[in-house]
Amino acid sequence: MTNTPSKTSLQSLGCTFHHIGIACKNLDREQQVWEQLGYTQESPEFADPIQKIKGRFLTGPGPRLEILAPGGESSPVEGFLKRRTKMYHQAFTTPQFDATLVALESTGARRTADPASAIAFSGRRIVFLLLPNGNLIEIIESPTDAPSTP
Repeated sequence: MTNTPSKTSLQSLGCTFHHIGIACKNLDREQQVWEQLGYTQESPEFADPIQKIKGRFLTGPGPRLEILAPGGESSPVEGFLKRRTKMYHQAFTTPQFDATLVALESTGARRTADPASAIAFSGRRIVFLLLPNGNLIEIIESPTDAPSTP
């Protein structure tokens, strides 16, 4: 077995780790627990009607966390909460959004929805992919890859 990254590895595509997604019912209560472990809120709370979520980013002694609560009916976060799944995705930024999406899909990853603009990332595109092993990842368009706006 080799340690050489394949042509479809996140590393070879220039992707970098961004955060772990945490599902919760109440942002304030969730944040209080993480604060006891040394985490603090990194940026203002956001609400995204397209994704049907509200959330906050926290930073601390471990990886950056994105705590997410349902932001409307039929929020995707609801399903994770019903299954009692808290940590449910890893997110990576990429300077080559379209190429990364094509490369990951060529390995058997499936989109859960089409790429969409995300308020949490200043309108940059995101897409969630279900990997063949059942893990969910989020790909975030890097600021340098985002199309310029007039």
